[in-house]
Amino acid sequence: MPASPSTARAINDRLALRLLQQEGPLTAGQLKQLTGLSRPTVADLVERLTAAGLIAVVGEAGEQRRGPNAKVYGIVADRAHLAALDVRTEGVAVAVADLVGRVLAEASVPIAGDMGTGPAVEQAVTLVERVVKEAGADRLHTVGIGAPGLIDPSSGELRDSSGLPEWHRRLVATLQEHLPEARVSVENETNLAALAEQRDGAARDRDTFVLLWLGHGTGAAVVLDGALRRGASGGTGEIGFLPVPGTTALPSSTDCEGGFHSLASSAAVMELAAECGVPVEPGQEASQAGGVRAAVGVVRGAVAQVREAGAAAGPPEEHSPAGPAGRFLDALADRLAVGVASVVAILDPGCVVLGGEVGQAGGEELAARVQDRIARMTPLPTEVRTATLGGGAVLRGALLTARDRAQEELFPPGERLPQPFPG
Repeated sequence: MPASPSTARAINDRLALRLLQQEGPLTAGQLKQLTGLSRPTVADLVERLTAAGLIAVVGEAGEQRRGPNAKVYGIVADRAHLAALDVRTEGVAVAVADLVGRVLAEASVPIAGDMGTGPAVEQAVTLVERVVKEAGADRLHTVGIGAPGLIDPSSGELRDSSGLPEWHRRLVATLQEHLPEARVSVENETNLAALAEQRDGAARDRDTFVLLWLGHGTGAAVVLDGALRRGASGGTGEIGFLPVPGTTALPSSTDCEGGFHSLASSAAVMELAAECGVPVEPGQEASQAGGVRAAVGVVRGAVAQVREAGAAAGPPEEHSPAGPAGRFLDALADRLAVGVASVVAILDPGCVVLGGEVGQAGGEELAARVQDRIARMTPLPTEVRTATLGGGAVLRGALLTARDRAQEELFPPGERLPQPFPG
């Protein structure tokens, strides 16, 4: 069926806004050329978007620099301000941006593991308020939060998860209370990292892929046909619970020890490095005793070992089998391939991105080794890549999500389209 006039206008408006987002400010003539729309249609949409306060004249172009055809239009970036939060067990990072996603201010603060729930929440909220002020924003339109744990798909709330601090769940509700006009939402951190890698990182050319998160624990994000898949209970990608060979037990409903987590967590990586003769950073052995600070130390130790081993071992075809660095990377690739092969057999994603602190530290040396093993374990062609966005992937994903939601509400005026405004 042909589109109704209001739907056609909405499609044209969104097409123009998408081009302004991607290309920057444009003249009406350039919009006509890029959209293929008629001159009167472009004139109507420019007038409509200007009246709605979504675009404005930002300059003039051409030799004469005068007349209506010389006007250059751009998105009104300060129409709305957005905030993104990366909530970790050891602290929180905040960024505030305008409607086109330009970061105006950002900061982070550590939160001690022994700090009570109330003081921890207060410290995080104070940081948000400070960054908002530094950005010069009067108020926030949308807030996107990335956090570890499961997100209830029916309520959008962070579910109570063992091992995560109580202040995580309290923070979301407290922010909504402090920002009653803002739209506050929370998403799993691995999912947000995958969205960021899809938009700006290692998976830009892929609409189907899996991001394997290797950090303190393990996780995975699944993107199929361009859409993030969360599952019936929000648990898609909880690969740490995957039963695998090579462990001494099976995981339980409350503990992923015995699952893939036992092979690929930071603590397991450090133990494997020691077995292979890779030296442990001074002080890291004691850091495995427990607690938030100890967990951070274990991650840093594993990252250092994997990075140094990659630099020493080099590509698979060049490394010495007798060297501890080569033995370590080979053994780690063996372990990772067990989990990756299971994902490939079920989803056939064609591409797996190694992310998280440890995954990125392995670089191409680790990715190549995992890919070699997958090629021997499955007939399904699978490329293994290294994430490129580093520690800022979760914050970037939260900001992109906040921007999408704000633009979905503001762009275009009138009838809403079924697809989100692309970045």
